[in-house]
Amino acid sequence: MRFYIYIIVVLGFSFLRAQDLTWNQEVITFKSANPFSFEEIITNLDNEKIQEVSGVLTLPEDFNPSMRYPLIMGVAGSLNWGPHHLKYLKMFQEMGFATFQLQSFDSRDVQSTVGSQVEVTTAMVILDSYRALETLSSHPNIDTNRAGITGWSLGGAVSLYAAWLPLVNAINDGEFMFAAHLPVYPGCMAYPYPSKNMQFSTAPVHILIGELDDWVPAAACTELIDKIEISGLPHNIDITIYENAHHSFDRVSEVTVNEEGYTLGDCRFPMNEKGVLWLSEYWNIPINTPIRQKLALLTCAGRGPSMGGNTKAREASFKFSAEFFSKYLKK
Repeated sequence: MRFYIYIIVVLGFSFLRAQDLTWNQEVITFKSANPFSFEEIITNLDNEKIQEVSGVLTLPEDFNPSMRYPLIMGVAGSLNWGPHHLKYLKMFQEMGFATFQLQSFDSRDVQSTVGSQVEVTTAMVILDSYRALETLSSHPNIDTNRAGITGWSLGGAVSLYAAWLPLVNAINDGEFMFAAHLPVYPGCMAYPYPSKNMQFSTAPVHILIGELDDWVPAAACTELIDKIEISGLPHNIDITIYENAHHSFDRVSEVTVNEEGYTLGDCRFPMNEKGVLWLSEYWNIPINTPIRQKLALLTCAGRGPSMGGNTKAREASFKFSAEFFSKYLKK
């Protein structure tokens, strides 16, 4: 039974006041939940407490009320929304796409999870993204059969693992799916194990990541793709690695060190068919609570990753993003 609701809101929220809405924007509110882990989505979703979540739907600048538009859902990282994220959405709107700015952090009264990674998790935001997609399917101007998802850092992981079929099937039996996934510097440290669990959507998934990213390493993403290839199961995942680029290479700021963030270069966690992360393939200790996650990171992670812009990578990323979604979402 659908218990998600579609609401056009004209009242203010913490992230967007009513007077800030433009003529082509709506605040959409829907019902999600707060699963800490993938395991909770797959095994216990019906028992999760309801969480109200909102986002901003922006229709294209040349909006025609008689048309239905392809949609690109944007998902922020653990520092929440930044100007460089919004620049992508603005570009997509100018190209004729509707965009949905998912507000998973503000909806939970959280501004950042950089130092902890527990208050808003990848699992929560994946659920948010699919609940939003289902809600938007009833919008008269949105074609959710041509919906893509992109995100940065934590949002990149959301965009990536939103293509893992055990999660999709647990959320909506595959009734609503994204037609294209563009994860930008995602964390790829969780890998389905054993190989029979490498069950990903065959929709195109393309990872963009920096060669020098020490927050979420490019190596983890190439290793994940290699494991999927070895499994022999169908997939459509590819990767572009930008030379001399750090985490958040699409910012305009200089490269700096974030003292609170994790460096995850040595972290890899196998994940079974129920979404349970293990400490390793040999130590089947589940990482399924905030405390266990913190303890697991003590075994492999450090602090103080670098982040900041790279002009060449930034320009290439915007160009690729425009071409990718035009190829797969435009008729």
